[in-house]
Amino acid sequence: MNDKCLMEDILLLEKGVCDLFMHGTIESSTANVHQTFSTALNNALNMQDTIYDKMSAKGWYPTEQVEQTKVASLKQKFSAQSMQ
Repeated sequence: MNDKCLMEDILLLEKGVCDLFMHGTIESSTANVHQTFSTALNNALNMQDTIYDKMSAKGWYPTEQVEQTKVASLKQKFSAQSMQ
């Protein structure tokens, strides 16, 4: 297993952790539990961002620029749907 595969696995696991902490935050029954999950979620999101930045710097997580017209079109589409 090479470094890229390891980082992809780590990123996938971290995304799963974020999902669990998010649901824990949403479903919390007390303010103390909510705050604990919320703090853990923020820490996990920061870790996910760091992993992504490292992968992106090595060219392992490429992104592409989207044309502004496509962004505007999607914005308009979802804006119209939310008004229905």
